[in-house]
This record gives sequence, structure tokens and C-alpha cells, in this order.
Amino acid sequence: MRILALETSCEIASVAVLDGDRIHVRQLEGSGAGHSASVMPSLRALLADASLRVADCDVVAFGAGPGAFTGLRLACGVAQGLALGVEIPVAPVSSLLALATLFDAPRIYCAMDARMNEAYVAAYERVGGQLIERIAPVCVPPDQAPLPQGAGWLGIGTAFRAYPALTEVLGASVTVEDASAVPTAAAVARLATDRALWIDPALAAPHYVRDKVAQTVAERLAQGGRA
Repeated sequence: MRILALETSCEIASVAVLDGDRIHVRQLEGSGAGHSASVMPSLRALLADASLRVADCDVVAFGAGPGAFTGLRLACGVAQGLALGVEIPVAPVSSLLALATLFDAPRIYCAMDARMNEAYVAAYERVGGQLIERIAPVCVPPDQAPLPQGAGWLGIGTAFRAYPALTEVLGASVTVEDASAVPTAAAVARLATDRALWIDPALAAPHYVRDKVAQTVAERLAQGGRA
């Protein structure tokens, strides 16, 4: 199975090709909005490294979110365009689930910085080798983060670094393991081996979780920001 994957939900973005047991990965240059300029050159270089064409792939996978609005639209749009061009499906993959797969632990609490003093949160429990969703992805203020049931949860994601209040509200239930971890295209590719995720490119859409793109001037001022 050959899978082309993109993950641009946060500041650090990447592309990958899974070719059987081999994985080829490239990190995108720049950050944030700059990824739109580097994604296609990076994909071309990646495919050249793997000696493959898009048409050689079985599916184009992308990190569907939650995450930065611009990044999610970028990944979805590029995946749709590539897949439509060679008539193959796409595979939308949860960016939080992709983050969780980077750590081999029985209970994983993911929290990504959503900016605007909010965090994208989800929790997964490993059962029979599979990650089962225990807290569905949600966008919340750090001090309102949902508590997972039981103890022994491993905390990962940039929200732990950005918001000390998150660690305080979760207390002893969650032990922070990595406050710099971000989802990767390699993780997205591996999850996309599940054919149940494959859909017609025309049906692909980002999973925003939060509908609000930015704060109003009044909201920024209330938090000590600038107009």
C-alpha cells in the first residue's frame, strides 16, 4: 500500500509517503501561512526521493484537524486536488489522533494550543492495540479542560506548554510527557492504512471543532492585547 500524506494543522508541518514498510518524510519550510508556498515543492521533492508519482499512490491522506484554520484548508485542498487529478480517494485523519499515536502508552491525553486562550483536547485509551476515543475532540479554555476518567494518563501537546492552567486543572490525573509534540504526516499516513477512512475527494472537509476564527478587538483588549 502506498499513501501520500500531509499534516499542516500547526506551526510545524510535514509531508510523507508510506510505501509498504518504508516511510519517506519531509518537513515543510517556514511556518504557519508560509506552508502554502512550500507544500508543493516539498511534495515534489518527497515523491522524487521515493521514486514515485501521485498516480502510484492508493490514497492521499491529510490531517483534517482540529488545528489552524489556514493549515487545515491547505491540507484538505491540496489532498483533494492531487486525488482528483489521478482519481484516487482521500483519507481525512484526526490530527489529535495522529498526535496520540506518537506515544506508546495505555492512556493518552492530547492538548494542542488553539490560540485565543483555548486548547484542542481529546483523550484516547489503548485497547487491544487500538486507540479508542474516550474524550471527543473539543475546543475549551484551559481551565475548563475535561477531566479523563481514572488515573495514569500521559499528557502530550503544545497546550501544556502554552497554558499552565491546563496542568493545574487536570491535577494528578495527567502526567505531562511532552509539551512540544505535534502531529506528523508519518502518523497520518500510518492511520490512513485503515480503508474505512477512505472517501471520495469531493466529500473531504476539515474538522475545525471551533467555528470562530479570531477574537474581536474588545476581546483582545480585555485580555491585555492590542487593538
